[in-house]
Amino acid sequence: MRAAQNPFNPGSGLRPPALVGRDSDLEAMDTLLERTANGLPGRGLMLSGLRGVGKTVLLNEMRARAENAEWFVVGLEARPDDAGAASARRILARELSAQARRLAGRPKITQRMRHALGSISSFSVSAGVSGIDLGVEVQKGRADSGDIEVDLPEVVGDLSAALLEAKTGFGLFIDEVQDLDASLLRALLVTQHQAGQRGWPFYVVGAGLPNLSGVLAESRSYAERLFDYRRVARLPHAQAQRALAEPVSPMGVHFTTAALDVLLDAADGYPYFLQEYGRAAWDLAAGPEVTVEDARNAHALGLERLDAGFFASRWDRATPSERRLLVAMAIDEGSPSLSSDIASRMGLKITSIGPYRAKLISKGLVYAPDHGLLAYTVPGMDGFVRRHRDEL
Repeated sequence: MRAAQNPFNPGSGLRPPALVGRDSDLEAMDTLLERTANGLPGRGLMLSGLRGVGKTVLLNEMRARAENAEWFVVGLEARPDDAGAASARRILARELSAQARRLAGRPKITQRMRHALGSISSFSVSAGVSGIDLGVEVQKGRADSGDIEVDLPEVVGDLSAALLEAKTGFGLFIDEVQDLDASLLRALLVTQHQAGQRGWPFYVVGAGLPNLSGVLAESRSYAERLFDYRRVARLPHAQAQRALAEPVSPMGVHFTTAALDVLLDAADGYPYFLQEYGRAAWDLAAGPEVTVEDARNAHALGLERLDAGFFASRWDRATPSERRLLVAMAIDEGSPSLSSDIASRMGLKITSIGPYRAKLISKGLVYAPDHGLLAYTVPGMDGFVRRHRDEL
């Protein structure tokens, strides 16, 4: 079969040809859009899960629906390093200005919208973003203090007042929320809290690792009541089967039952893995039928590709000492590891692994599902370590 016609699309945040198994999450977004249009309050959404389960794809789909509903939409991807903190503010200010410019180009602008555009201009200048003319005067003394926890609620409040007139909303879509710096995260939670109390149509829709709810609660205790928290997990068997079978069906291609069983077992319900194995099966099969032998070969090729990219890119981010900890965790075959067991396997005291643990958490390679436990954020990482232990 021709590679140019391969429907499978493995990649970070790339929409799969069949977006299945996420209906309830998308319905939650649709409900929020409809309630906003009816002048009713709602709650923002927080998606959490392991890497490879499709959180970014789902977040992007939600964002697209908000844009189709003519919301004021801003997107942001957080980074865990120091440069990421400054960058996040500039990107936020630039995105606000870019969206505001679109509004400023409309034939008629209300007085409230003009006031909001002035606040956005002030906020942008304060954040070091210049060169974007919104055609209004900078709103002096509004959203220009340089303190994000003061300025963000002011600019959101002014913009919300204008959006209420149009019965639309302001959606801030953030990927990797757990990597936001502390002050920006506090500012967002404070602003979302004020939005709920004052009836502003402002909603943060975010995605992050499984520890996301704990990260938010640690920043502000009321965070647990601000959002609709949704765990994005592996696809059930029937939905995973659809993710493989539906994209090839219009092209007259089909998997035998045995071939599907091999690939479904290999992918274990993870959407990214389904795309990788589906791509390999298409590349290897003569077609139009994908046989069990094709599937076995696709499993081997897909795993090779995952090892070279998906897994290796994470492994390469760890220092030699941090890798020792990752190796010690692999013995538990994907189950959460006790910190005491990890320390024992490394020949260290439990207090000595603290710095390595903290660094790996900050790099997004592991997370703490519970007190005294540690788990990989990447499904199948234990298998990668065991397969390549002699080379590592």
